[in-house]
Parts: sequence; C-alpha cells; structure tokens
Amino acid sequence: MYFMFSFFLFLFGILNLFFGLYFMLNNYSLYIDWEIVSFNSTSFFLSLIFDYLSLMFMSCVLFISSMVLLYSYSYMFNDMNNYRFLILVYLFIMSMLFMIISPNMVSILLGWDGLGLVSYCLVIYFQNSKSYNAGMLTIITNRIGDVAILICISWLMNFGSWNFVFYMNYNNLYNSYIFIFVIIAAFTKSAQIPFSSWLPAAMAAPTPVSSLVHSSTLVTAGVYLLIRYSNMLFMFDCSLFIFISFMTMFMSGLGANFEFDLKKIIALSTLSQLGLMMSILFIGFPKLAFLHLLGHAFFKALLFLCSGLIIHAMGDTQDIREMGYVSLMLPYTTSSFMISSFSLSGMPFLSGFYSKDLILEMLFMCNNNMFIYLIFMFSVSLTMSYSLRLVSYLMLGGCGNYVFHNYYEDKIMNLSMILLIFFSLTFGCLMIWLMFQVPFIFVSSFLVKLMPIISLFLGLFIWGIFYFYNMNMYFMMMNPIFFFLGSMWFMPKFSTYFIYSGFMKLSKSYMISLDSGWGEFIFSKSHFLFIIFLSKLNYFIEMNNIKLMMITFIFLFLFILI
Repeated sequence: MYFMFSFFLFLFGILNLFFGLYFMLNNYSLYIDWEIVSFNSTSFFLSLIFDYLSLMFMSCVLFISSMVLLYSYSYMFNDMNNYRFLILVYLFIMSMLFMIISPNMVSILLGWDGLGLVSYCLVIYFQNSKSYNAGMLTIITNRIGDVAILICISWLMNFGSWNFVFYMNYNNLYNSYIFIFVIIAAFTKSAQIPFSSWLPAAMAAPTPVSSLVHSSTLVTAGVYLLIRYSNMLFMFDCSLFIFISFMTMFMSGLGANFEFDLKKIIALSTLSQLGLMMSILFIGFPKLAFLHLLGHAFFKALLFLCSGLIIHAMGDTQDIREMGYVSLMLPYTTSSFMISSFSLSGMPFLSGFYSKDLILEMLFMCNNNMFIYLIFMFSVSLTMSYSLRLVSYLMLGGCGNYVFHNYYEDKIMNLSMILLIFFSLTFGCLMIWLMFQVPFIFVSSFLVKLMPIISLFLGLFIWGIFYFYNMNMYFMMMNPIFFFLGSMWFMPKFSTYFIYSGFMKLSKSYMISLDSGWGEFIFSKSHFLFIIFLSKLNYFIEMNNIKLMMITFIFLFLFILI
C-alpha cells in the first residue's frame, strides 16, 4: 500500500509539474465554477482554480509526500498501526491539495480544518502524555485561525459570494475586516508571534509527519493563503505585520542556537524561514515569497528525513549532545544532511541561495529603516550559525555514546532522499529562470551586493564563539538573559502554564469552599440529615408509644377531613 500510494502521488506530481510550467510560461489560468444552489442573491459554488501558483505548489506537495510515504514504509515498518498511519497521512495530503486549488472561502475552510484535525491525530499518534499535551496545544491554537476564517465567510455575505478572488480590488471598510481576519488565520497556521509555541510542540509526531508538516503542508498553508490575498494586502499598511514577522524570524533563530533537541532545532529553523517568507510578502513581493516557499519545502523535507534516519540509528534519542561521529557511520545520510543544511543557510549556488539572495536584494531596494536591515541580516547569520552547530555536534565530534551500535543505512530510506537532493541542488536556479522571465537590474553598491555573503561569514563567527568556547551550557544554566533568549521568549509558558494555572487555582478554591464546603452541606448533607431526623422521629413513635401514634393518626385524619 505504501509503495502504491507513493507511486501514484509521484505520477500526479510529474503531471502537475508539467501543467504548472506550461501555465507559467504561457501566463494561463483556468477557473472552474459550478453553482450548486442560489437563494436571496447568495450563491453556493464549488470553485477550483488552476494557475501556476496552485499547480506548482501541488506538484511540490505531491513530490515530497510521495518520497515521505516511501520513507515511511521503512520507518514505520515495525509499528503495529502503520496502516492507520498511512490513511492519516493520505488524508492530510488530500486536505492540503483541496485547500490549494480552492478560491472559495468555504472550501478553503474544509481543507484548512481538515489539516488541523488530521494534524491533531498525527501529533497524538504515539499516545503518551507528552503527545496529548502537544496535540491539544496544536489544535486549540489552530482553532483560532479556523474561527477567523469562519468570520471571513460570514463577512463575505456582504458581497454576495465567497469567491474572494472577485473582491480583491475593493478598498473599503468591509475588506479591511477581511484583511485583519485573514492575517490572524495565516499567523496561527504559520505560527507567527504570538502563536509560535505550537510548532516545536508538534514535534511529538513521527518524523515522516514532521517532514511533511514543516516542508509543504500545514505551516505553509498560512503563507499560501496570504500569497492568494496579496493584491488586497497592498492596499493597507502592513508595517506592524512586517515587524511581527521579523521578530518571529529573529526569535526562532536565537532559540535554535540554544536548543539541544534535534527535531526542535529543525522546527525552529522552519519558523525562522516562515518569518522570512511572511516579511518579504508583507513588504510587497509575493512571487519571491512563493519562490522561497517551494525551494524551502524540498531542502527542509530532506533535512527532516535525514534527522529521522539519524534518530532511528541512535536508539531513538533526539539529544544532539549524545550524538557524534555520524559521518563515519552514515555517510550517505551525512552528505544529504550537509546539502540540505547549506541550502537552508543560503550557501552560493545551492537552491536556497537564489531565493534568499534575491529576497535580501529586494529588501535593500525598499525604503525601510536601519533596524529592519540589522535584524534581517542578523537573523540570516543565525541560520548559518545553528546549521553549523548541528553539523559540529553530529558530524565533527561529540559524545559518541552510540558508536558501538550496529549501523546500517536503509536502501528505501536512501532512495526516498534522491529526488529531494536533486531539487535541493537545482530547484532554485531553475525556478528563478522560469518565474522571472523578464530580467531586471538591481543597482547597488559593492558592499550591499556582498551583504548576503558577509551574513554567512558572520554566522560562521557566531558558531565559532559557541563551539570553541563551549558557552552553550554555561549560558543556558548560569545566565538568565540567555535562558530567556533560548526559550522562545517564554512563549510556550505563556500559551500553556500562564493561561491555565490561575484558573486551576481558582477552580481549586471553589471546589474547597463550595463543592466540599457550604455547597456540600446545604445541597447534599442537609437533606440527608433532615431525612435521618424524620426517620428517627418515626422510629421513636412506632416503638415507644402506641397511644401517641393513634392520636397522631386521628389528628391527621381529622385535619384531612376539615
């Protein structure tokens, strides 16, 4: 079943890729609208949109999901519920595809909510307390975005249809509300501040699911929705949202430099790249955000698949401090890991470099203040820093607790990485030639042109400080400022403990004072004691004085007659 699903998804991915390239090169789009019912000037439509955005993104999702399913065959081979896992992943993919081709808010909600519900089932797949807590945090945070989409659906009744593509160019009060709620929905799904805490928590899911979620499905849904709404975004002031996206990028880059869980580091890396996409989208370049979205999907999926194989080989541990010498034991996986890490960092002539370099150059062309430039360049440097930190802990040395294990690289797992390696190397340059057919000239000073390379060397310098002086543990344990920087600015605690701890104390006091106190006495014990008193009185009358009983009976009989 795994092989069959993987093969069909791969075939459909090739088909969508060819159609997407054809639609892109001919500037062609197809809009299918089927009216189901109409009443009171409001029509219910089933709408589908096929243009290069939806077709290229669908081909990306299908390629990655086919490789992930092939990988999952070996990864979940010994799991008792691997058939259930396959069905859940397939539902997850179908929900994402349905969301991609929908220009209608109602059908978008079906795919959007399908992603949220199936992701909950996948996060709690291993069925322990940590998974349940992570699943609840994930689904409740995503429900905020679902409510925002529902409000958009009800608000679009003012226009007469839910096909939002028809109403992009109206700059009125109605559209300003839709603008706000769509951004809230996108921020919850793409885990921007203040909704960031669910993304590292969702790492409780199996690694193939993490690969799918963090590359092309769940977290990218918010970015894709805003790319669809980009014509409307240009009409409003987005400076606050640019600031939030930059802060998300900065915060997650810092957190990844102090984290020791392998999957959480890669999750924070995803969060950093999502902040990058959101910021350049709000600045006004949706095509660039889409280009980085597609390129990032391939090398991030590859990074997760490599980390899953390393975790598998290391006795299911995720702590990078216990790893080491992986390059000697898993050479193919190590080379794949290095390609994806350097592509993520923006190393020249790999896939990630083309989109990142163009994003930085476009940022320098915009009329922004110095703070935005500094934060942006420092965040790009942090990407290089945590990538090199991972490589140093895993490959260059380390504790080496697992060097006596019997290692092997699974052939099916390695096969699933080949396509992702190819796209991580070549996808950026191919897409930049095809998407931007008309050449444009970027005129800048020599220093500005060198800034992306300078940021990489700055990241190398930051990594060198941490690696050679071994300051990570010292900062984490001794310095509260660095503890704050490495804990996502206490956002997980704000999302969980700080919200429910006060209510738990309040409910406990209510339970002691009312449920177990006066409420227990008045509503439960008082009736019980009164009935006991009546029964004792009746027992005294029956046992001790027959005359008194007869008098009482006559008295009651006369009272009834009167």
